[in-house]
Amino acid sequence: MRLSQRFLEALSFAAELHLDQRRKGTDIPYVSHILAVASIVMENGATEDEVIAALLHDAVEDRGGRPMLEQIRARFGETVAAIVEGCTDAYVEPKPAWKPRKEAYIAHLRDPGTSPSVRLVSTADKLHNARTILRDYRQLGERLWSRFSGGREGTLWYYNTVVDALKSGGLTPAVQELEEVVREMQSLAAAAAG
Repeated sequence: MRLSQRFLEALSFAAELHLDQRRKGTDIPYVSHILAVASIVMENGATEDEVIAALLHDAVEDRGGRPMLEQIRARFGETVAAIVEGCTDAYVEPKPAWKPRKEAYIAHLRDPGTSPSVRLVSTADKLHNARTILRDYRQLGERLWSRFSGGREGTLWYYNTVVDALKSGGLTPAVQELEEVVREMQSLAAAAAG
């Protein structure tokens, strides 16, 4: 894969969009997540469109809803917009209720019609998030779960169910790594629970 000027434009656009955001419960700039997801996607054989979509995967949810999706479509094309749309679980702020929104997203991942590109970017997104949760869980213990709408039980349910949904589309190296990280999270939580 060769990266072009479109990648640089998307990188700059994504950095500007997320410049003032922080990772949940931390002072870490949110752009670290955007860069990590793009890196994971690149390391797993992505096309340039998939890498650009990885950079922009949270733009619609966090920075403007459907008008942002249309801006992405106009700037980066239909393929990128379709991947971003496939990775989006909310178009409005405040976001709809957590559990039904997550259930709908999981059903989308299970759908055989969901594109491999959406699965790749979603896997990379969830993998980076799970790695971060595991790292922070080791440092913070049970206090970590207060960051998440689903708490410990809901968050573990979500990640386990996402792994199952993604595996239904095929066991790629990234899905396999996600499964391993989630399994380790689950083990630490079980040990903490007693």
